[in-house]
Amino acid sequence: MKKFYALPVAAMAAAVFLTVDARPALPQAAVDIMMVDVAKLATGYRTSKLTGKAVQNDKNEKIGSIDDFIIAQDRVLFAVVQVGGFLGVGGKLIAVPYTDLQISENGDKIILPKASKDDLKKLPEFKYS
Repeated sequence: MKKFYALPVAAMAAAVFLTVDARPALPQAAVDIMMVDVAKLATGYRTSKLTGKAVQNDKNEKIGSIDDFIIAQDRVLFAVVQVGGFLGVGGKLIAVPYTDLQISENGDKIILPKASKDDLKKLPEFKYS
């Protein structure tokens, strides 16, 4: 009877031995960690605070409002601006590079220089995928 028990034990030991990967581990790529000036970063703009804010042109005319922010696959930041409509109905979404916006120091005023509602309505409509 000992032979019958020895066979399953030997088979289990062989299975454990065969499933162990004896290859050496591949070296891990090093991660570069950048030190961040957190005090300076804290003076930046929170997207949650900018979303919904009015966007004006340099003539102080309201031309739309911030609907959202999109980070493109190439890591470029865009602002999605709703132009036209009333209370979010009937408006058109457009995307403008974030760098085109001029934001006041406290984030209360957002300006898109040299823009008009008519010019922005001519831009291609942005649609979320």
